[in-house]
Amino acid sequence: MKNLLSIGVLAFVMMFGINSAVAQELKQDNDRPEVVAKKQSQELDKTLDLTDDQERTVFRALVSNEMNYRKHINGQDASNASVIANKKKFDSGLDAAMKKTLNEAQYKKWKAL
Repeated sequence: MKNLLSIGVLAFVMMFGINSAVAQELKQDNDRPEVVAKKQSQELDKTLDLTDDQERTVFRALVSNEMNYRKHINGQDASNASVIANKKKFDSGLDAAMKKTLNEAQYKKWKAL
């Protein structure tokens, strides 16, 4: 009887531990640049009615932009001159990629968002 109770408690503790580990892993995945960019590109696809090629190119541009922001801008002093310069550089890079990828109507609609 004592062994049966200890096995039950051990099984419960293991199940609880595994559940916590999986939940933590899922939370960490939502913060990855690829996940953030995927959500943004899906929203843009709905709004702008992108082709498959456009969606892939927009996704790549958004991943690159998100990674640059995380590396050089997030967590930095927003009034710092180098941070401001990097922000302008990354924003203009994203703008150029979008202008190259989207047609005129889509680009105007994207700029209005």
